[in-house]
Amino acid sequence: MTAPAAKLADNPETSTLPKLLRRNARQFPTAAGMRQKDLGIWKTASWLACYDTLRDVSLGLAHLGFKRGDKLSVIGDNHPRLYLAQLAAQAMGGIAVPVYQDAIATELAFVLEHAEVSIIVAEDQEQVDKILGLRQGLPALKWIVYEDQRGVTAMDDPMLKSYDWLEKKGRELAREHQSYFDEQLALGSADDIATIAYTSGTTGRPKGVMLCHRNMVAMAENYAAFERIERGDNWLSYLPMAWVGDAMYSLATALVAGVTINTPESPETVQRDLRELGPHGILAPPRIWESLLTQLQVKTADSSPLKRRMYEYFRGVAEARELLIEDGKPIPAGMALAYRIGEAVTYGPVRDQLGLRHARWCLTGGAPLGPDTFRFFRSFGVNLKQIYGATEASALVAVQRDDQADPNTVGVPVPGLEVKIDPSGEVLLKGPGIFVGYYKQAEATAATMTADGWLKTGDAGLIDPRGHLAIIDRAKDVGKLSDGTPFAPQFIENKLKFSPFIREAVAFGSDRPFVVAMIAIDLTTSGNWAERRGLAYTSFMDLAQKPEIQSLIIEEIQKINATLPESTRVKRMLLLQKELEADDNEMTRTRKVRRSFVMEKYAPVIEAFYAGGRSAEVTMEITFEDGRKSLLKTDLAIVEVPAVAGPAQARSLPKVA
Repeated sequence: MTAPAAKLADNPETSTLPKLLRRNARQFPTAAGMRQKDLGIWKTASWLACYDTLRDVSLGLAHLGFKRGDKLSVIGDNHPRLYLAQLAAQAMGGIAVPVYQDAIATELAFVLEHAEVSIIVAEDQEQVDKILGLRQGLPALKWIVYEDQRGVTAMDDPMLKSYDWLEKKGRELAREHQSYFDEQLALGSADDIATIAYTSGTTGRPKGVMLCHRNMVAMAENYAAFERIERGDNWLSYLPMAWVGDAMYSLATALVAGVTINTPESPETVQRDLRELGPHGILAPPRIWESLLTQLQVKTADSSPLKRRMYEYFRGVAEARELLIEDGKPIPAGMALAYRIGEAVTYGPVRDQLGLRHARWCLTGGAPLGPDTFRFFRSFGVNLKQIYGATEASALVAVQRDDQADPNTVGVPVPGLEVKIDPSGEVLLKGPGIFVGYYKQAEATAATMTADGWLKTGDAGLIDPRGHLAIIDRAKDVGKLSDGTPFAPQFIENKLKFSPFIREAVAFGSDRPFVVAMIAIDLTTSGNWAERRGLAYTSFMDLAQKPEIQSLIIEEIQKINATLPESTRVKRMLLLQKELEADDNEMTRTRKVRRSFVMEKYAPVIEAFYAGGRSAEVTMEITFEDGRKSLLKTDLAIVEVPAVAGPAQARSLPKVA
């Protein structure tokens, strides 16, 4: 399937994201544009209704003095009004700067001050309070607009305005100057900056990635033509709006293809809302797919012996069939018949339970997904495909075709984008999705580009004979053991995280004689396992210190070691007494390990690993949401992982028992 050359961005009528919303309102006005779950009820707004709101909010912003080049930020959970606020800023020639709703005070302050945001649209009182506490350090901030009035209306602050007030002022301005909105919208150009997406900052302060409308529209158009996306498809928008992937899929692709944007009632109801909605497309990071599989395994363990045996049998059939498909081998008649029966009694009901009964395209990205998890969903009839993107490339670089999904690659380049591997193994990109530059950081922009205009991704990869791109790890993290054995920590970590009892893992081994790992248990599944055995615990720390849990994790590591070459097997490990947290700078908001920070923070542990120590004293800094910090001093036990014997047992699924 080859996508046609992108044309929307070159047409003055469709060259920007808000212009695409106007096109949708004109061409299919009564079709569902945005839908929100509120108080248990799905409420739908047509494309025409969305456009009317866009006009009113845009003019309301103009009433507040918002002008071309100004920045507007949104903070909160995914809501149609917050998406429309971003589009309204763009319609007036401004720039959207969404921020993470769970970011701590210091992170928010840096982004909002650096971007010189003048208006913030906040979801509720919690977010308003957070911004009011920071405003002394935000000289450019003029107005805070709140969506949910509960608790905010009692505040007597001249900086605060309600979303309803904003719309009302916009309608008043429309009556006085009927053509003003159309005039401002017409001034918009494909090369205007649409959004500033701040990177996750794995190596330091986040950088503001400037993406223009041409970047977003052209890449969304090429992707929509590549994928099986149809007008009227339902898309579940629940990932953070500050993540560039949400801007690409929940806004750009939805506007380009006429897809309905659906937002859940709250982050806590996402899985329930997913089952109710049954979307045609969904994007989830590996952690969510792993969590779905873990929950399924727990439910299976809790079921009757007959149901458990039936599930295990048909799971085995599905897995064997999937491996034959991967290897390009024919499916025996008996297996094909068994799979059809399994579809009726196992696979279909599982997809229905997960909310994937209507899904035609399911995506995973942001980090590699373990091959066993990938194969599991594929074998159960979920069209799960890996994608690869970068903030500086408008979130879209490569995607898998339906019939060429492979757990070891991320697919072929999105049409219109060129990909090559430089002599050092780094992935380089060129095409319409490549960013304009880093905001106020010209030197960093220049350092990210080659002399002949290629974007340096910082990822190590290769292109296989089929033209599929495979990502090995971050280029700076790929190394060798002291004996010269290649070492990619992310590969080991993904293997470890396939265990339902392991939530996060950080592996070390570069320039060292063997591989070691720090493990953070999965509190839900490990706690469930403990409760089944009458093992009482009071907290994450208490559970992680239990000898029984330590033995459980050692057994899990041994299973994973059996699938690895002997030289890269984990020899020593320790259990962390807290989860790795973004608030403590150990992870990014998109759940990527800040490896250099973790190595510095846990330096005594790493040294003890290789010095043969049995424990290491660590002082950990705990950061609270309001920015306050506390110190936790503890001894972490280091244990040996007994060697495993026998051949590798790859492609196996762990059981929760």
